[in-house]
Amino acid sequence: MKKCEFCGKQISYFDQYCDDECHIKANKFYEKGERFGKLFAVINMICVFGIPIGLFMLSFAREVGLTVALASCVILGTMLIILPFPTENMISKFKIRKAVKITRMIGGAVIFLGVLILLLALLIKF
Repeated sequence: MKKCEFCGKQISYFDQYCDDECHIKANKFYEKGERFGKLFAVINMICVFGIPIGLFMLSFAREVGLTVALASCVILGTMLIILPFPTENMISKFKIRKAVKITRMIGGAVIFLGVLILLLALLIKF
C-alpha cells in the first residue's frame, strides 16, 4: 500500500495524504523550506567547516580553536532543532514527520558533541 507523505500512514493509491491536516502540515513544511533553505545552507556550510577548523586550531591557539569548534557545534545543533530540513532521501524513506524528528535528534547530538569537546578540552588543560 501507499503511505501518506507526511505521517506515513497507509492510504489508497489515489491519495497523497491521509487527511487535510497532513496536507496542510506538509505544505507548511515545504513553504518553510523554500523560505529558509538558503539561510540553512549557508549556516550549515559555515558550521560544518568550522568544527574541524576549530579542532585543528586547538593545537595552535587553544582558546580560539575551542571557541570556534564549540560555537560551530552549538549553532549547527540549534539550527537543526529550529529548522529541521532533512534530505530528500530521508523524507522518501521515513516520511516528513519522522524525518524531522530524526533531524532534531541529530541537532541535539551535535550540541552534545560541542559540550563534549568543551569538557575534553577543559580536562586536558588541567
